[in-house]
Amino acid sequence: MSQISPVSIEALKALPAAPKLGNPAAVGLAGFGLTTMMLQLHNLGLAGIGPVIWLGLIFGGLAQMIAGLQEHKMGNNFGYAAFTSYGCFWLALAGILIGNKYDVFPSSTTDVGWFLVLWTVFSLILWVGALRVSKAMAACFTALVAGFVLLDLAHFGYPAATYAAGWVLMVCAGLAWYMMAHVILGDLFGRDVLPVGKPVL
Repeated sequence: MSQISPVSIEALKALPAAPKLGNPAAVGLAGFGLTTMMLQLHNLGLAGIGPVIWLGLIFGGLAQMIAGLQEHKMGNNFGYAAFTSYGCFWLALAGILIGNKYDVFPSSTTDVGWFLVLWTVFSLILWVGALRVSKAMAACFTALVAGFVLLDLAHFGYPAATYAAGWVLMVCAGLAWYMMAHVILGDLFGRDVLPVGKPVL
């Protein structure tokens, strides 16, 4: 059996340490939370649609999708699927809103309803995965699924459900920000400043 010589061991010790990598979840959660919050401010009648579109294109869309692609490099399939997919969700939603404004591939209320139903099913799959991540993640996805269901109902004959969805998804966005703060502050302080709880499953 071949052995590493003392010279080789010393050479390995002399190699520079691998650079510390940032956690892409910080940006992914930030983009998801902020854009979700902005949309709910619009749904509750407190803000116009303009900021929703721009955030959907840039922060919730592009930045979150990039964060998801970085999660791929970290070997995190859950983060990879979630951030990349919801980044695409925001880009698609912004595209739908722009398309309806300028009559380019316009989408009816029912069309958007089916769009949301499919995202509800997708979110249910990730909700199961979230149960294996942490209690905070499970709560965030529970609120997300509940919010999607309410938006589904709003697009299929129960428009009043939009108001309820707004508040439920505000909670979802707040939980996303809480987990973002958990990642950032935990790194800066070197300890778990904001606990997220053990996995449910």
